[in-house]
Amino acid sequence: MHAQMCDHEKRLLQLSPKDNVCAVAVPIKAGERIEIRGQSVIISQPLPMGFKVANQPIAMGEKVLKYGAPLGTATADIAIGELVHTHNLKSDYLPTYLLEDGENPFAKED
Repeated sequence: MHAQMCDHEKRLLQLSPKDNVCAVAVPIKAGERIEIRGQSVIISQPLPMGFKVANQPIAMGEKVLKYGAPLGTATADIAIGELVHTHNLKSDYLPTYLLEDGENPFAKED
């Protein structure tokens, strides 16, 4: 598999032509403008290196594809240029823990 720039945006890499996300190659600050699929997008939140950004709109319930394979399912609508992470993506492979009740699933029991 050969990574390529996400269109002509050198700061993003599309790892497979099937992907609906790109990997962030260098950190991008909130307020910066990037080009994705011929569309100029102003980034609303920082994009850390190595994280994923949507290269097209992703509907809630749609599979998120990276490396040409599904990583998980979108838990909300994701706009082009938006960070894709645990706040809007549920893994199809690993359990997702919500700490709403204050419990820590990783705490050691006595």
